[in-house]
Amino acid sequence: MMTLKGKITILLIALILLGCKGTQPIWAAGPQEGVNMAASPGTRVEYITDPSMNNMNAIAVTIPEKWHFQGVLFQGGSLPSLPYFVFRASSPDGLSFVERQPQLCWMWGEGPRMPAKPPGCMRVEGPMSARDLLKNLASTLKVEYVADVPVPADLSASEMKAAQATDKDYNFFKVTSTADLARATVRYRNGTFTMKGLLHAEVVCREQDWRGRKAAAAYLQDTPPSTIHNCEAVVRYLAAPESQYEAVKEMWDSPAMGGRILAPWNQAMLRRIQQWGQMVRAQQGQMAKAQMEVQQRQFEHDQAVRQRMHEEFMANMQRGTDLSMARAEANMNAQSRAASDWVDYALDQQSVVNPETGQLSKVSSAYTYTWVDSTGHYSYQTNDPNANPNGTMQGTWTKQVVVHGDGSQ
Repeated sequence: MMTLKGKITILLIALILLGCKGTQPIWAAGPQEGVNMAASPGTRVEYITDPSMNNMNAIAVTIPEKWHFQGVLFQGGSLPSLPYFVFRASSPDGLSFVERQPQLCWMWGEGPRMPAKPPGCMRVEGPMSARDLLKNLASTLKVEYVADVPVPADLSASEMKAAQATDKDYNFFKVTSTADLARATVRYRNGTFTMKGLLHAEVVCREQDWRGRKAAAAYLQDTPPSTIHNCEAVVRYLAAPESQYEAVKEMWDSPAMGGRILAPWNQAMLRRIQQWGQMVRAQQGQMAKAQMEVQQRQFEHDQAVRQRMHEEFMANMQRGTDLSMARAEANMNAQSRAASDWVDYALDQQSVVNPETGQLSKVSSAYTYTWVDSTGHYSYQTNDPNANPNGTMQGTWTKQVVVHGDGSQ
């Protein structure tokens, strides 16, 4: 019977051959855990399920006990691959939050083995460091890039070791991996609050060095060598009112916080991908199509969200040479709105603002009308245009205005 290590090796070879889209490293979500996870005092565990596996628990996310949670599993591509997860955890007052954002990927190279770029990958034609990624992301999110933050040496070494664990010479091609981490503090305004944030990026790149081959016969052509680069990036975004920032950051710096891949689900995904590979080799295309139908529908939905984000991200990167200074400000506003709107869309939420205080809140998108009381801590949502909690519920309530995700009208 094949060992887990052997299955993972087969999976990694398959992902390398398929290209950059959806090839999330297993280590990107931390160590694997069992089905039941015990929460430490002051925390609780939320689960992200896999709808393609009868809502099997896939990811366990540890968050502060009283925080709100939203999470979703994204299929990485139209072909079988390890999905990745996106989540947002927010404090009871809605001001502090932690987000694990959708995965980014890009691909470049040369030679006859260079495949067509998948539509989900960014149009980046070369390497990009984690620090450069954060600078562009901060600009897209329309926040002030305050300063770089040192990444702990042991964390960088651990991620590099995990990435290089897949390096190998497969005779016909060689794989070399690198991992680059970066952190930066940012600042912005949310109504009357000065907000401070921390952006953390992990960029993992793999180089495939395909050897050239001499033709076996004189009438055949030689095969030139090829070099293919695949990069994926995972970004975590933490923000809180400036006076609460250090406490929130310290709480989330605990190794116990955040997402963990659950071992039973990971094993099930490995079996699914292995079975798909066997069907392809046996030319059982119709059976493979039936088994992948659910994943394909999920991919088509997710792809629309990712494509919007990639297009806005790349437009922002290229604005310096493509746009004049007069148009740069207007373009920046559009990018900020789009970047924040796709996060709301992916998490089935909407942004509303208090017209009296300017405080921005994230609420469910299932309702049309939202009211917030004078404390700013409690909300009332309804689809009835004539509903008014004033006089029927305690306190003074203000009707909220629906805005873009960044708070703009």
